[in-house]
Amino acid sequence: MKIMGIVNVTPDSFSDGGEFLDPDRAITHGHRLVAAGADLLDIGGESTRPGARAVPAAEELARVTPVVEGLAGTAPISIDTAKAEVAEAAIAAGAEMVNDVTALSGDPEMAALCAERGVEVVLMHMLGSPRTMQDDPRYGDVAAEVRDFLLGRVERATGAGIDPARIWIDPGIGFGKSVEHNLELLRSTAIFAQTGLPVLVGPSRKAFIGKLDRGAPEGQRLGGTVAACLAAMNGGAAMVRVHDVAPVAQALRVAEAIEPVPPR
Repeated sequence: MKIMGIVNVTPDSFSDGGEFLDPDRAITHGHRLVAAGADLLDIGGESTRPGARAVPAAEELARVTPVVEGLAGTAPISIDTAKAEVAEAAIAAGAEMVNDVTALSGDPEMAALCAERGVEVVLMHMLGSPRTMQDDPRYGDVAAEVRDFLLGRVERATGAGIDPARIWIDPGIGFGKSVEHNLELLRSTAIFAQTGLPVLVGPSRKAFIGKLDRGAPEGQRLGGTVAACLAAMNGGAAMVRVHDVAPVAQALRVAEAIEPVPPR
């Protein structure tokens, strides 16, 4: 299983907002994540926490471009953005993947850009927008509905010319889901893996962990993050997106040594 290390170049991300807003600090952090075992780095300049404000493209570009340039060549780079303008600049600076929380529905130019540049693409499920997604989210069958949404977005992506072999899907843990919805998605990781598409799961330090553990704050959710990553791995996920790379990498190595995960 691959590990995507998180580099948030933002003042307001839910867990580490402001900690790596300075480009030099963000670049140093990226190097540390790679040394700790990250297979690729996901660099983002706009928070997608519940209630987050939208960030103008120029501001987002100013945050992420020097960090992508500084880390290019250290490890494969993913740009976490829903804006084609930002993705284009990041790709020019060395990014090889676009991680779009809107599943290419936020910017009408994003799909064509990704197809033209031949980058890998992550399509994530989100109910509503960051500002509204946690306002009483409801589903009938959350796993089936999220899977069907993602398959529909994959069809749109391939119709726009994106190579299906370069598409990842992400059920969007914490993006418009209750605690039980998140747990059900983790229990059901296999139904996403059974689509034949590589699955990315991002449970790191999410609020549902705190709610399950007496309100534990973001910095005290490592154990829950590890548990969620192991569940995702056992369900067939191909990659997890995390803040705490070293302990997650250790947990995955030991789990795989105990019971090797069969090829999928």
